[in-house]
Formats: sequence, C-alpha cells, structure tokens
Amino acid sequence: MNHGRARQQINQLWDESIIPCLEDYIRIPCKSPGFDTDWEKHGYLDQAAVLMADWCRQQPVQGMKVEIVRHAGRTPVLLCEIDGTPGVGGTAGRVLMYGHLDKQPEFTGWSEGLGPWQPVIRDGRLYGRGGADDGYAIFSSLAAIRALQEQAVAHSRCVVLIESCEESGSADLPYYVEALKDRIGTPDLVICLDAECGSYDELWCTTSLRGNLTGTLRVEVLNEGVHSGAGTGVAPSPFRVLRSLLSRIENETTGELLIDALYAPIPADRQVQAQAAAEKLGDMTYRKMPFIDGVEPISHTPLELLLNNTWRPSLTVTGAEGLPALKDAGNVLLPGVAVKLSLRLPPTTDPAAAAQAVKQELEADPPYGAKVSFTVSGSLGGWNAPPLQPWLEQSMQAASQCVFGRDAVYKGTGGSIPFMGLLGERFPGTQFLVTGVLGPNANAHGPNEFLHLDYVKKLTLSVASILADHRGNQGQGGVA
Repeated sequence: MNHGRARQQINQLWDESIIPCLEDYIRIPCKSPGFDTDWEKHGYLDQAAVLMADWCRQQPVQGMKVEIVRHAGRTPVLLCEIDGTPGVGGTAGRVLMYGHLDKQPEFTGWSEGLGPWQPVIRDGRLYGRGGADDGYAIFSSLAAIRALQEQAVAHSRCVVLIESCEESGSADLPYYVEALKDRIGTPDLVICLDAECGSYDELWCTTSLRGNLTGTLRVEVLNEGVHSGAGTGVAPSPFRVLRSLLSRIENETTGELLIDALYAPIPADRQVQAQAAAEKLGDMTYRKMPFIDGVEPISHTPLELLLNNTWRPSLTVTGAEGLPALKDAGNVLLPGVAVKLSLRLPPTTDPAAAAQAVKQELEADPPYGAKVSFTVSGSLGGWNAPPLQPWLEQSMQAASQCVFGRDAVYKGTGGSIPFMGLLGERFPGTQFLVTGVLGPNANAHGPNEFLHLDYVKKLTLSVASILADHRGNQGQGGVA
C-alpha cells in the first residue's frame, strides 16, 4: 500500500463525507436501551442505523452488502459484508470489525456552546455525544477498506458489525452472533474500534479489559420519614448504615477493595507492558483527569495508577435515590436510601463469584437489623488478549512507525467491552486488534466528549495498513 496516497484519500473522505455524517449522527439522541426504556417507540436507534447504512451504501466499495438486521424485540444491528479480493495475494482469512452506535445519556457540565446532541468542531475536535464512543467505527472501517481497494491492494473478507446496546451490556449481542454465525464465519482477526489511546501520538493496542459488576444497595429503617429533632439519636440514620456497609467492601482511605474474590493475579507480561506504558505516559496518567484545583490523584506513581485502572478492582457510586435535592431537603430523618454501585473487576476475575461475594458481605448481619438488599443489575466478565502472533505484532509496529513515526504501545483498559469476552470464548484461536480514539480529555460518558479528528484519520490509515498485512500473511491461493 502506498501510505502517502492512502493518507490523502482517507483525509479527504473524512473531511468531505464522514465528518458531516458524524455531525448528523451526534444530533440523534440514540441512547442505549438501559437509559431509554421507550427506545422502540422513540426510534432513535433505528434512525442512527439508517443514517449509517445509507452512508455505507454510497461508498464505492466492491463486493459489499449492507443490511440492518432487526429481529422482534431486539435492538438493530448494522451488518456490512465485504468480499475478499479474489485470486490476489493470500487465501482469504476472515476479519470481523466491531463498533456500536448506541450512546450514554446526556450527563451535566457541558461547557458553554457545547452539548450532547450539538456537534461542534473546535481546535480539530468534534464535540458531541457518541462521536468518539464510538460512532466513528463504521466510517473508519469502510474508509480503511476503500483505501485498499482504490490501490488494488488485496484484503480478506471483512464483516463489519455495529451493535446498538453495548452501553447497556450488549444484551442482544449473543443472540445476533448466533443468528448471524454463518455470515460472520470464524474470524482469524477481530478489529475492535471501541477502546482507548494513552495519547494522540502513536497507535495504542489494548491488551485487556476489566469486567464490571453493577447493582443497587438499598437500606431501609423506617416506614416513613420523621422530624430529625424527634428521630435522630433514637432511630439509626439509613445513610450511616449505608456508609458502614460500604466500609465492609472498600477501605475509604485508600480505595482498596477488601473482598478477595474481586482480585486476580496480574500476569507477568502485562506488568512489563504496563511499565513500558507508564514510562511513555509519565504524569499524563493522572494529568489527563479534569481535577479541580488542589485535588491530587490516588498516587503519583504512573505504574501504580495504570495497574489500579486495568488489573485491580475498584468501586464508585454512580447514582443515589432517597436523598432529596438540596433545595428540598427539610429537617427529616430519611426512611431509607439507595445507591447504585459500579465495581470494575480485573480481566480474569469470575464476575458471578464476585457478585455473590459482594452480595453476601453487604447483606450479612445488617447494623441495627436494618433492611438491607444488594440487587445485581449487571455482571460482565473482562477480557485478556491472547498472545500476539508475530505477524500481527510486527504489523502493529510497522503501522505505528509509518503513520505516527513512533512505536505502538500496549496497555490494558479500565473499561469493559462485552463483545470481546464473548468473542474470546467463541473463537479461542482468533487474533485481536483492540484500539480506539478515547485519549486524554476525550471524556466518553461525561461532558465535552470529543473525537480527535487528526488522530482518527491516522488510526483509519493504521487499520488499512494492518488489513493489508493480514491478507499478505494468509499464504497463497484463492478466496475461500
């Protein structure tokens, strides 16, 4: 592949076609089903799928079939099948390329002039919900394939699958993977464009993903609220009970979790990779966080922060119920409170065992005989990538050197992508390139989410380069 020519073609496609379509996509409030219970009635997920499918059909990609697969009661899936190049280069391997089109909810705190459904380009960044997480995936995938075809560079058969319930735990994905198994086939390479990058200066390759355990911890002590002057000192505060329960599972001073079932050994190779990434990132491991003045990170040691974020469990409270807004908070001893807990789990921790251990610890022997319940709402396993085959490691490094002028970097990711665990179990011999555009301050799920436009163009070119190497690695012969 002529990288210079491909770079020019990809950049032009992004500027003239992809960015305007992504702006239209950002305007669609296609929240994931977990955040929009009336998603079928609203039709935003279908609207986003149609927008993307129409763009795909306009692309001069040879041997491509585009379909929105929609089964009753299920969220839609966008499926693009692109035939491999016949009779050129190697035999056809199969490549599965993955992304999602559903979005997290709006959240608060967007800067002036910015908003979740309002696309704005500032300083080379496209702001708005979903552009980076990860509406861009379908566009980058086809742009990379198109760049190869325009130079008559051979590529294997590619299937691009874009789901629409990833942000809700990919509940429909196992069903669709089974329903479409004959069309997906058995991929020997999976390219996932839903991950992070540590900086915008090189290709970042994700080696692991954490699991996620979510649930609601509820504490009830009274049938109704009472005057705080009459009740305090007599009846226990449900908030104090809640606080004591959380201390059973987390050291509130250090953040260390206290349940053995949440932990897993850190493999030696992942520690080596984390050390290399820590040396590369330095204090950017914590300076990328939007701390208010005076707030310090948990540690100033980059390696410890990376391991905390990728191979150690952590806890945060993501929502609360039963606490009135400040303007409505009278002098009342509350009858009960509830919080939503999100526990990130090491990649190889058993999520079912973790859920059972957390539930048992929180519900056992409640203080003052309070009514305590922990209801699990989601339990996802993590993913640890299989060892890289030499050709893929060499290809990643070559792509990063050619496109960025720097070596690729390997790093675990603190988030979860349910699809990777599913594929890892279903296709144990498959190789994975998991990467993405969520770099410093990109802030997916929060306010001011943005897509770094220069980086996504370079990432698209890197994917094209790796696709070309993949086909060349398949040996000689025709397309299967």
